[in-house]
Amino acid sequence: MSDLALLCTLVFVAVTMLISVRSRLGLEKDIAIGTIRSAVQLLAIGYVLHYIFGAGQLWLMVVLIGVMIAVASWNAGARAGRLVGIRWRIAAAIGCTEAIAMTLLLVLGVIEPRAQYIIPISGIIIGSSMIVAGLLLNQLGRELETSRGEIEALLALGADARQSLQLPLKRAVRASMIPTVDSMKTVGLVQLPGMMTGMIVAGADPMEAVRYQVLIMFVLAASAAMTAMLLGAWSYRLLLTPDLRLLEPDALKRSK
Repeated sequence: MSDLALLCTLVFVAVTMLISVRSRLGLEKDIAIGTIRSAVQLLAIGYVLHYIFGAGQLWLMVVLIGVMIAVASWNAGARAGRLVGIRWRIAAAIGCTEAIAMTLLLVLGVIEPRAQYIIPISGIIIGSSMIVAGLLLNQLGRELETSRGEIEALLALGADARQSLQLPLKRAVRASMIPTVDSMKTVGLVQLPGMMTGMIVAGADPMEAVRYQVLIMFVLAASAAMTAMLLGAWSYRLLLTPDLRLLEPDALKRSK
């Protein structure tokens, strides 16, 4: 793609902003900021990846993946309101998911132990885990409001933290995985995912692109399940005070 063709893609941004203005949605500023940030961030990571691929240093790859996990944890943690310690729990869940998934991929010989494979797939795993973590925390916030009576009744009857929150937590985990499951059901019928589309546009054989996309879909499904279950298991206790009283309804509202 030429620089001129890339510049022409700003037409889509202009159309979006025009629709926002005409509909009085008030999204023009956010769209403009998002456009600038995405362009700058993608250009920056492009230069970083070019350097890392050329350097061939393991520690640079580890540092980059660590930064990705930290940023993802911070972003997902913004949905956790005033829950103390939630961000490091998110980081631990995403980090464990990334370590398990990547270890299996390398040990089974599914991908080669090269930065060109490890970093992009790690980015997909970490990004998907971040979304699942955010959805889980959002749903926990709703459960805190809608199931308050149920939870407090169980606590009054002598239930411990796990027993009182077991059903709300299970519903939150299920809700956080719905987008991933729905995507698996419709992939290839409703949409052609990003990796597959990119490879085909770049000239790869469609069947080779399909193989890589199947790999990604299966990894995403496992990663979503691991992240949701680990984060749920490590964070549900934060919804209760030390003397087993349920937090206030706004405890999980998105922080400013």
